[in-house]
Amino acid sequence: MSHVIGLKCRECGTEYPAGIQNTCYECFGPLEVNYDWDYISDHISKEKIAAGPKSIWRYADMLPLESEKRVDLGAGFNKLHRARRLGAALGLDELYILDESVNPTNSFKDRVTSVAISKALEFDIKAVGCASTGNLAAAVGAHAAKAGLPAYIFIPATIELGKIVQMLIYGPNVIAVEGTYDDANRLASEVADSHPDWAFVNINIRPYYTEGSKTLAYETAEQLNWQVPDHVVAPLASGALLCAISRGYKELERVGLVDKADFKISGSQPLNCSPISTAVQSNSEVVPVRNFETVAHSLAIGNPADGYYAKKTILDSGGFAASPTDTEIIEAIHLLARTEGIFTEPAGGTTVAGLKKLVESGHIQKDERVVVYVTGNGLKAQDTLLKSLQRPPVIKPMISEFERLFAPKLDIHEQKAAVAI
Repeated sequence: MSHVIGLKCRECGTEYPAGIQNTCYECFGPLEVNYDWDYISDHISKEKIAAGPKSIWRYADMLPLESEKRVDLGAGFNKLHRARRLGAALGLDELYILDESVNPTNSFKDRVTSVAISKALEFDIKAVGCASTGNLAAAVGAHAAKAGLPAYIFIPATIELGKIVQMLIYGPNVIAVEGTYDDANRLASEVADSHPDWAFVNINIRPYYTEGSKTLAYETAEQLNWQVPDHVVAPLASGALLCAISRGYKELERVGLVDKADFKISGSQPLNCSPISTAVQSNSEVVPVRNFETVAHSLAIGNPADGYYAKKTILDSGGFAASPTDTEIIEAIHLLARTEGIFTEPAGGTTVAGLKKLVESGHIQKDERVVVYVTGNGLKAQDTLLKSLQRPPVIKPMISEFERLFAPKLDIHEQKAAVAI
């Protein structure tokens, strides 16, 4: 007996067999994986998880794979950092960061891609693909290489050079599209429709793909000794990540791994492309954004597929959404690096900047246990971040030159040390 029943429409509840399909034929609503939760509850335990692989596949009983055809580069099982210095800077007593920059291709997209391409192998597909703003492209390229499958990746032509270099190195077919992510996604969808034996991870097998994101909630709870935080903050792009994290915590309660999943979830989206955050703030419809420009390229989705559901998830939980400016995003990247030694890309900067605004506005309280998801590595956005940095000074190899340059700073350090003593 399998723990996967099939697919189910999120809107009308119509059920389908597990297959390559992402939309309900009855109402055109999105499909999601339909699990046999009673079966899972009888077969899962904390001890079994602890003895499992040091990757997302330690939670295999709650993921949609029905075979051992795993494409596993080691995504997940990442450290939950107690962020004391950042917490103090923001006025929070107990702040944690789950750092996704250390995944195999340096973003959380390795989680969703590992699940999606593993499921694609079960369907015996001939090629994989995606539309991407950069991070997913690298993850698909790497996992396709591991699986021995050709990959077709559609990207906006304007994304960071560092991300393009990374995706190209794995040898996929990369197609740069004039326009936005939404333009690239439309073209990728047309290609997927014309090749029914290809699996585009965030298009025609999206129901399985989004399941990888909920392992962020599983890992967080496990590292908190199977407890759920009071408040979590995630970046917003399509809205799928935030919805999956919320669903993950609730599933842990459903199978008895946590006592109660009572938490708030908030989001953060760059001001220049913030259809979901704007809808949350005004409690209005999610209106697509047509013209936008932001340093947070990986969050720049003007027409978010899961925007409605993300807004509902946030408001139903009692959370809120922030819309930091590009300047605030860059400042937050520096703040995170200086306080916790974690170097994130603008998506992570958006989340930290949003956290700051949510604390300042009173939507997050000082005594709440807060978890923030930092989803990508700053090395992917060097050309963007270089503009906010000063190049190092060049001196002659003489100690007098060093003293001349750094004497004022050394004096300040000595004064601080004397005060501490």
